[in-house]
Amino acid sequence: MNIQGYLGIDAGTQGLSVIFCDESLKILAHGEGAYAMVPGLAADCYEQHPGDWEQALATAMADLRQKLAESRIEMDVQAIGISGQMHGEVLADELGRSLGPARLWCDSRNEAEGHELTAKLGVKCPKRLTSARWLWTIRHQPDKAAKVAHITTPAGWLAFRLTGLWNLGIGDAAGMFPIDQKTLDYDSRLLVDFDAIVATTADGKQLRPLRELLPHVKRAGADAGTLDGHGATLLGLPTGIPVAPAEGDQPSALAGSLIGAAGMVSMSFGTSVVANAVGDRAFQGISRAVDHFCAPDGKPINMVWLRNGTTAMNMVVEMFGRVNGTVDSTDRGDAFAAVMPQLLVAPDDCGGLLALPFLDDEPGLGVSRGGTACVIGLNDMNATPGNVAKAMLMATIFNLKMGSDELDSQGFPRTEIVLSGGVTKTPAVGQILADAFNTPVTILDGAAEGTAWGAALMAKYRRLSIAGRAPDWAAFLAGHANGQPTRFTPRPAATAAYQAMEKRYRRLVALHGDLESAVG
Repeated sequence: MNIQGYLGIDAGTQGLSVIFCDESLKILAHGEGAYAMVPGLAADCYEQHPGDWEQALATAMADLRQKLAESRIEMDVQAIGISGQMHGEVLADELGRSLGPARLWCDSRNEAEGHELTAKLGVKCPKRLTSARWLWTIRHQPDKAAKVAHITTPAGWLAFRLTGLWNLGIGDAAGMFPIDQKTLDYDSRLLVDFDAIVATTADGKQLRPLRELLPHVKRAGADAGTLDGHGATLLGLPTGIPVAPAEGDQPSALAGSLIGAAGMVSMSFGTSVVANAVGDRAFQGISRAVDHFCAPDGKPINMVWLRNGTTAMNMVVEMFGRVNGTVDSTDRGDAFAAVMPQLLVAPDDCGGLLALPFLDDEPGLGVSRGGTACVIGLNDMNATPGNVAKAMLMATIFNLKMGSDELDSQGFPRTEIVLSGGVTKTPAVGQILADAFNTPVTILDGAAEGTAWGAALMAKYRRLSIAGRAPDWAAFLAGHANGQPTRFTPRPAATAAYQAMEKRYRRLVALHGDLESAVG
């Protein structure tokens, strides 16, 4: 059976996945391919070979075809979407040949360059920004830097290998260099400033201006090329199939969660926590807690990221599970089944308990070291598993609110929170979040497909754009909601209780420096 549809490719940190969807974007099959980090690197250094992504793509396509064949489906691909881990540094020469392993988003050796660019450019430039990595390369690997004719990201590299063109979606491009919201292109003034910095550190090497090295910026629906001969051979598909602008995993995840209108916020609660808020204008100034990139259509995205996510809460749940004998070495689900219902019925103020979840440092809040997680206020009335676990959860939620203070102070809209991540295994946590943020919370049915599905969405949008039938991006996303979402609205009494608890929590965090000294 021949079915028309869309291919979604996602190159993650630990492996690559590919999905084939029909015209309604129902996933019909998926394939997987794996790769590893370059071994033997120093601590905090993370690299992968671009060729490994290509091999994984071929493996994933073979896996996909086998599964489709089992269902007697032959795919007729109308367009291709690509997603990949943001902020990587892929370097290529004039002939498009890779100049060695790519440094990934989690590689932290260029922290100093991030701080330097933030100070000199006057905009937030986190250490994972690709241009901060490029500045490090210029200074520490000058011979390699002199050979570079193109810089891109993992998603951009796959797009080049499929189309032969150096294009990139605006969201992923914003993870390489700051975007000017007026032009929806790289900020030309800041490019001049960057080149001035490089001119003083190039050690006599001839380097191209940064604009000449960066890929062309493309918004959702724009022409980003078609499958060329090499790409067709790699995927086993005909040449000429349209390829949507390749995007980063965060913009793709926003698409996969159907988030496109200003005021919508994607919150993912897991080992770490990410809140991506769609803005209606550019952020002003610099905040240590807020990073910036763009949605696939160019809208500004303000990101608040917490290193300390639900890990401390999970640790408490598992601790009580071990005491009760419900946790073994292979399955921790029984502990969550026992403790999470107690968390949900715990009083809003956790019986007076406060907790700190800082198993690790939290740069956005100025917490410089971990190992200070604790619970205070225990007495014979409130020492229950539900209260302790909920206090840890509330600490993470309050940290996210503190990180969002700058957004609130600038009046950015927050109309709806779309919740995802591991915490959605207990959907009623959405009510706690709605009360704490005093904002409606939605858990989508069918939006868990993630970044690969977001890539497939962008492929369909490109196809509609070619046909002249593409609506506004936000309207396009809204039209693809599947199933029945779960919604929670704030409860005034609970919101007031959480606000009182949050004031106490903020005073506790203000004392954290003394706590660091005490445990140091």
